[in-house]
Amino acid sequence: MSNKIVIQDLPTGQAGKKEKELIKELEKRTDIKAERIKRLLKLPDLTKKENSPVKILFDQILKLPRFKDFDLIDFPKIISVEDDFDLLNTPKDHPSRRETDTYYVNDKYVLRTQMTAMWSFYLKDQEVLKRLEKSGQIAVLAPGIVYRKDEIDKHHFPAFHQIDGLLICKKSQKIITQQDLKDVQVDLAQGIFGKDIEYKFLDDEFPYTVESLEMDIMFNGDWMEVNGAGLVNPVVMKNFGIDPEVYNGWAFGFGERLAMIKMGIPDIRILWSEDPRITSQFKDINSKFKEVSKYPPISRDISFIIDKNINLNNYYEIVRDFAENLIEEVKLLDSYENEEKFGKDKKSYTFRIIYRSPEKTLTNEEINVIQEKIRAKTAQDLSAVLR
Repeated sequence: MSNKIVIQDLPTGQAGKKEKELIKELEKRTDIKAERIKRLLKLPDLTKKENSPVKILFDQILKLPRFKDFDLIDFPKIISVEDDFDLLNTPKDHPSRRETDTYYVNDKYVLRTQMTAMWSFYLKDQEVLKRLEKSGQIAVLAPGIVYRKDEIDKHHFPAFHQIDGLLICKKSQKIITQQDLKDVQVDLAQGIFGKDIEYKFLDDEFPYTVESLEMDIMFNGDWMEVNGAGLVNPVVMKNFGIDPEVYNGWAFGFGERLAMIKMGIPDIRILWSEDPRITSQFKDINSKFKEVSKYPPISRDISFIIDKNINLNNYYEIVRDFAENLIEEVKLLDSYENEEKFGKDKKSYTFRIIYRSPEKTLTNEEINVIQEKIRAKTAQDLSAVLR
């Protein structure tokens, strides 16, 4: 292996063709779900964007000696439920499968929720499997953009970035243990934060790995989770036709939050900025973000009563529809039930929406227009009674 690009099903393969078909269908649709997905697909993959803190950080990982012989893989952004969940041993009732967490293009296809989904493309590649049989080992890295519905604050955005790694080898060559997981994670942390970084390991759990670990580092006086790793689950190996009696492996994954920690970026929206005053600051892994100007916030409160079974991610999606990246945070101030006052299975919520652009001063007039649209859509889509 020579750090080559393994492009599976892009752009001429079956998955790539299917993605193009689904995008054509999306372009014809005007429903709100399709509009949200189209908006997300237009966002750039920051792992490929020059002067992006995400690319700078991930490139630092790719250059680590441990990974010099790893393949690199890219794969479609729209993938099947089978590839994203089923083959990776995700339980049918797992929260990540819900429409309140995942962007469903249709019943069978989703916007990829994790770069771990690359396993399905890499481990189905016949050349890769031949190499595994012949040399006894394969290894791959997959950096890219993924999508999940989430709350709104300085650390969450519906599109974000991950880099995942996978190594599989014959047991006759090496029996992989939890110590191997620790060694990989220490290499990653020290490659970014230096040899003196203080770290610890905690038990973790993923559907596709066993004996999994989370790594935390001490940063600015606080313990912070930076990545997770595990031994490849034998069940998942069987799903891909790989005999777990013959082979074993490890896997890891971490996200762009590491770039925010390393470069002192306080707000995830800064990663997406096109403002040259911001983008010009990021040159290398030791770059530190300096506030361009602290534009003042504008806050608006909204109270409403809705069915208590409605997932609040539905509300956050409405807010994003109209405010996009102008919102710093949506803060839940209060929630309570009163059957006599609101009715059975109803719940009252009060949110504070904090508007602040990292690039310009917002006006009360433009925020009032956005806020009224959010109020109207909340009433319409959630059958909310505004208070």
